[in-house]
Amino acid sequence: MAIMKKIGVLTSGGDSPGMNAAVRAVVRASVYYDRKPYGIKEGYNGLIQNYINPVNARSVKNIIHRGGTVLKTARSMEFKTKEGRQKAFENLQAAGIDGLVVIGGDGSFTGANIFEQEFGIPCVGIPGTIDNDIYGTDYTIGFDTAVNTVVDAVDMIRNTASSHNRLFFIEVMGRDAGHIAVNAGIAGGAEDILVPEQDLGVDRLIKSLKRSRKAGKTSSLVIVSEGDQTGGAYKLAEDVKSKLPEYEIKVSVLGHIQRGGNPTYFDRVLASRMGVHAVEALLAGTSNVMIGIKNQELVQVGLDVAIKQNPDINRNLLRIAEIVSI
Repeated sequence: MAIMKKIGVLTSGGDSPGMNAAVRAVVRASVYYDRKPYGIKEGYNGLIQNYINPVNARSVKNIIHRGGTVLKTARSMEFKTKEGRQKAFENLQAAGIDGLVVIGGDGSFTGANIFEQEFGIPCVGIPGTIDNDIYGTDYTIGFDTAVNTVVDAVDMIRNTASSHNRLFFIEVMGRDAGHIAVNAGIAGGAEDILVPEQDLGVDRLIKSLKRSRKAGKTSSLVIVSEGDQTGGAYKLAEDVKSKLPEYEIKVSVLGHIQRGGNPTYFDRVLASRMGVHAVEALLAGTSNVMIGIKNQELVQVGLDVAIKQNPDINRNLLRIAEIVSI
């Protein structure tokens, strides 16, 4: 096995709070172990365009608290082609880079898995996505921050909802996974939570709202994942209004504010742990794995496993949400 002298790091796919903390950890762990770190801008597109530059410990100062990613990120259709990956490989070779740390989601890991299989460049993944939808890890970088952002917004919306006796539908991110909705819904005291993994239907929601009104509730909040099977918050609001015309209904779509903001302490610590562990895995000769966390301990999960399976929603949390919303 060749000695790992130069290590590249990139961020790919959607940005998430804590990515900068992970980049910082990868760079400084590389320096700590007397290796040369390289920052690759704009993800896989940067590999193809040769946006590959040497960095040092001071290059990543004052970024641990910042959201987004200083390396920037971009989706690359060209990297999905063999020709594009060939360009990327040639640029890495020219720079003398021996291993790669990829911070991103399942699409990013799919690219890393294929790239290592084709060209033998050792790759280690760090899960960075607000959706928490990567198999093999309890938490992904950015999830905790996103949930806290949603809870802050829900708390503020509740003020106006209770002042006007309104029913609010609040749409949160989660096209394929409802982890943000469930956790923010419980923390924000939502009346109901609708997620892609569970088709509860409009009729059940109508019954729940009627029951709440009889119990004396004058305002309600419903958290809706953008991928919920009812068709999203606006469609749901229309359906409910047609059956419960007495309600004053409002819709708030939180959108990309969930991606922004300074990362929480949890995401900063998680990113730092994963970044250091990713470098140590490469130096130990381990690759084609993702660094995850299970029961507060870091684990290594094969990239092929992480991208082929989907983590299920926590059914117990859904049960708890139903109990505490009465």
